[in-house]
Amino acid sequence: MRAAALQLLIAAILALAAGSLLAGPVWLSPASVAGALADPQPNLAKLLIVEVRLPRLVLALMVGAILGLAGAVLQGLLRNPLAEPGLLGASSGASLGAVIAIYYGFAASAGLATPVFALAGALVAVGIAFALSRTGGTLSLILAGVAVSTLASAGVSLALNLAPNPFAAYEIVTWLMGSLADRSWDHVTLAAPFIAIGAALLALTARGLDALTLGERQAESLGVDVARLRLLALVGTAAGVGAATAVTGAVGFVGLIAPHLARPLVGHRPGAALAPSALIGAALVLAADVAVKIAGPALDLKLGVLIAVVGAPFFLWLVLRVRQVAP
Repeated sequence: MRAAALQLLIAAILALAAGSLLAGPVWLSPASVAGALADPQPNLAKLLIVEVRLPRLVLALMVGAILGLAGAVLQGLLRNPLAEPGLLGASSGASLGAVIAIYYGFAASAGLATPVFALAGALVAVGIAFALSRTGGTLSLILAGVAVSTLASAGVSLALNLAPNPFAAYEIVTWLMGSLADRSWDHVTLAAPFIAIGAALLALTARGLDALTLGERQAESLGVDVARLRLLALVGTAAGVGAATAVTGAVGFVGLIAPHLARPLVGHRPGAALAPSALIGAALVLAADVAVKIAGPALDLKLGVLIAVVGAPFFLWLVLRVRQVAP
C-alpha cells in the first residue's frame, strides 16, 4: 500500500472520529470536549461523550472494518468482484434472527435479545451454507449462500406479513434499515469478541488468497489447503459480519465497495488488500454515521439507507465495468 495513501486514509479516519464526537443533536466544540474529558468531576458533556458518542464511534469503526475485510476476503476467495458478505447468508441470517426476537417478544423482555438472536441467526445461516457446499467447489458455495440468503429473506418477509400489530412491524422495519443510534457499551462488549475472532480468522487467509489467483489446483500445488482456506473465510465471516449485523442491523454495500477502492493501492493483490479494505470500510461507515448525525433527528435518516443510496450507483457502475472488461 502506498505510504501517502495510507497516511491520508488514517488522517481521514481521525478527522471523521473527531467529527463523530462533536456532531449530534447537541453540538460540542473541540475546546468543550477537551475540557470535559480533562475535568476529573462528572459533567454532562463528559457523560454525553463517554456513554453515548464514544460507543457509537467504536461500533462504527469495528463494523466498517469487519465488513470491508470480509468483502475483500470473499472477493478473493470466490474470485468474483461482485462478492460481498451478504452473499453467504450472514446478513440475511442475522436479520432473520433479529426478526424472530422482535416477533416473539424476546426483544421487549431483554435489551440485548435482538443482537444475540441476530448473531445466532448469522452463525446458523453460514453453517448451513457450508454444510450444503462442503463437497463442492466455489460455485457450490455461492449457490448455497444464495439459497440460504433467499430462505432467510423469505422468513423476514413472512414475519412482516404476519406481524401481530403495526408496532411490531414498525420495529422490524426500523431494525432492518440499520442504525448506530442509541447503541451503548453493552453492544460493544457483545460484538467486539466475535468481530475480533472473525477478523483474526479472515487475516489468516491473506497468503492463500494470493495463491488462489492462479486457480485452485495451482494453489494446492503451492501448499495451500483450499478447504481450510474456505473454512477460515466462512467462519470468520459468520462471526465478524454476524456480530456487526447483530448490533447495527442490515448495512450493505460496504463489503462490496471497500475492496474495490483498496485494490488499486496494493497492485490488485487480494492478500495485500485486506488491511486497506478494513480501513476504508471503517472510514465509509464512520463517514455515513457522521452524515446521519448532521442530518439531525428531524430527518431520522438511517445508516443502512444512506449507505444503500450511495452504494447502489457504485454497484451499477461496477456491473457495467465488469461487462466492458469481460471477454
